[in-house]
Amino acid sequence: MKIEVQIGGDKMTQIANTEKINPKILYYGTPVILLTTLNEDDTVNISPLSSSWVLGDCVILGIGLGGKAIENLERHPECVINVPGPSLWENVEKLAPFTGKNPVPEYKRANGFTFEKDKYEISNLTPTESKSVKPTRIAECPIQLEARVKHIRIPEYAPFFAIVETQVIHVHAHKEIIVEENYIDPNKWSPLIYNFRHYFGLGHQLGKAFRAEI
Repeated sequence: MKIEVQIGGDKMTQIANTEKINPKILYYGTPVILLTTLNEDDTVNISPLSSSWVLGDCVILGIGLGGKAIENLERHPECVINVPGPSLWENVEKLAPFTGKNPVPEYKRANGFTFEKDKYEISNLTPTESKSVKPTRIAECPIQLEARVKHIRIPEYAPFFAIVETQVIHVHAHKEIIVEENYIDPNKWSPLIYNFRHYFGLGHQLGKAFRAEI
């Protein structure tokens, strides 16, 4: 790849050298979401996720199999997609080593996870009632999307995660990031970015995930 570099009044062309690598993960900079789902006893589980994308009012989630989130969605197909800002990275990281599954699946235990029932308590986050779905919203998250699950697919080529299609039915946002009634002001809003297991805002690095290897 050729890159033009401005040096004084002259432009110089440099060639960007690349090497083939085999990274363990491909989280090359995606927004963190906190997914709230309904447990079998009507309590709420919170799952940090870093695989999602949006098209219209459809949010596609990538969720690992064997965890509490997918178990809850298969039983009760409603959720809230809570989008934290950079200031909540420590709350997110407090959730990172815990699972709502009891007993803890062996593969999770091998990666350092332990069971925690009350995710709100452990993360110092606050539940607030949703308008149309049973799982609660997370009050501290600047954007909160109530959604219903439309389809769950497990790829044949990768049977260890599910692709979950959801449709957003209500959007809640903190008043301070709203502009012109129905818009999010990008100058006042920044997502929390998960960048190869390190946390970033849209500017500087904020911290490091417990599973980061460097």
